[in-house]
Amino acid sequence: EVFQVSESTVRRDLKELEDGRLLKRTHGGAISLQSVDFEPNMVDKEDSYREEKERIARTAAELVNQGDTILLDSGTTTLALAGELRSRSGIRVITNSVIVLGELKDCRNIELTIIGGLLRPDTQAFVGPMAERALDMIRVDKAFMATNGLNVREGVTTPNLTEAAIKRKMIDISKQVILLTDHSKIGGIAYAKFADLADIDTCITDEGASVSMIGQFRKQGL
Repeated sequence: EVFQVSESTVRRDLKELEDGRLLKRTHGGAISLQSVDFEPNMVDKEDSYREEKERIARTAAELVNQGDTILLDSGTTTLALAGELRSRSGIRVITNSVIVLGELKDCRNIELTIIGGLLRPDTQAFVGPMAERALDMIRVDKAFMATNGLNVREGVTTPNLTEAAIKRKMIDISKQVILLTDHSKIGGIAYAKFADLADIDTCITDEGASVSMIGQFRKQGL
């Protein structure tokens, strides 16, 4: 009734999703096979939705102005943004991401600061009290954030508590918070919440995102 499709269409779609190991059908419904603490490694994430991430990155780069101090969170979409910024000059980039560091380390035109701390191999991100204390010392114009889940009810989430803590600190020190996420994360919920929708100023996603869900986010002021 909601989507104006037949029951046979729903059953067929659910079967295709189950065959693709995306869910398990149950009596009267289905459940996700990915638990809230599921976290793909960086290689898997980099290979998924590559074109969408590149388009998101190009759009995000348009928001970076000369003289800006920006913070790049750890993630494959923020890595794509770093690539878009390589030719820029007159900007300052701060990151806790080893892969973003690798992308920008030879750019003499960019002032680059790496936030150290405890390294998480899965995300190649520095986290923990040392990283949070380093962020306490600075303020930035714009933070470009990554996420594992963006949900109208549950907000913005990630699978790891220490990762959530550093993301929360990034939001606290930023004048403007810009969330970069491909459509696969929209509607998702991970284990650790790091932001409410009200904490995010702008979200950049791709055309694969549900129009109705985007409408719900806009009603919440995002």
